[in-house]
Amino acid sequence: MSMAKGYWPRGAAAVLNHRRLATDLPPIGLVAGWGQFPVEVAQTLVRSGRRVACVAIRGHASNELESICDHVLWLGVGKLGGHIKYFRRSGAAEVTMAGKLFKAEILYGGSVWLRHFPDLTCLRTFGPHLFGRRRDARDDSLLMAVVNAYDRVGIQIKPATDLAPELLVKRTQLTGGTIGPALQSDIQSGWQIAKQMGGMDIGQTITIKDGTVLAVEAIEGTDACIERTGELCRKGGWTMVKVSKPEQDMRFDVPTIGPQTIQRVRDSGGKAIVVEAEKTIIVDRDETLRAAKAAGITLVAVDDESIRLAIDADEVRKAA
Repeated sequence: MSMAKGYWPRGAAAVLNHRRLATDLPPIGLVAGWGQFPVEVAQTLVRSGRRVACVAIRGHASNELESICDHVLWLGVGKLGGHIKYFRRSGAAEVTMAGKLFKAEILYGGSVWLRHFPDLTCLRTFGPHLFGRRRDARDDSLLMAVVNAYDRVGIQIKPATDLAPELLVKRTQLTGGTIGPALQSDIQSGWQIAKQMGGMDIGQTITIKDGTVLAVEAIEGTDACIERTGELCRKGGWTMVKVSKPEQDMRFDVPTIGPQTIQRVRDSGGKAIVVEAEKTIIVDRDETLRAAKAAGITLVAVDDESIRLAIDADEVRKAA
């Protein structure tokens, strides 16, 4: 699909024409929510020579996107038809979604229809899920409804990590010293419990200390889970475990941490953060690692194999 003549504003058109010299590929569409992740996705795409047409969600997205993307259109979260129309007119055949949407605020912070002024496409897409006889407001159900709405007009939703795979963290210990038996035990137990919570589409994060689960993330999000843990465990010394769902769809809701996560864990008394390797994004990586080292927080990326090997090693030691 060619770029619609005269659609791009003059300022954006100048940038767009300059980048056409480097590539004739169509632009990548970006739906940007809250946080630094959408900014890093946009930066990575631009560095790779791709043009970026961005729908920035009002009340969520960063103004920094204006200086990175070829063009940014600010729209409310309820303007799904407007999002799709914009991408079709800009010629984007592939769209990626990045950043957090505050689901609790959007759905349960008052009348969703009055606060977010949904368009007709949004009503048709989400109405049956939110107001039908068989209501289903789970993340996977709502996001698949979005995917299907894009599919109907020939636009593919692509994982941001396919377009920028370098954003995913590898299996390694990123900060901290030797992991002792107590922390290793909490990592193993927390991993298994968090995976079960994710499988039930409850949340992707738990906090744990001495084998006891302190808090489980639900609709309120990771930050609120961390703060609640600090209130419940005033002695500190707890561990946060954040994983992907067992059947994680990498097109959306990919586990993400960053400097703010480190700060909140530090302020709430946490001592360790465990994330899933190859399924987690660390935004502002250098700053995040510096903050973790300064706070004395152990940051480690593990996977099923490393957990299994650790459990096997424990069983061997106990049998010796």
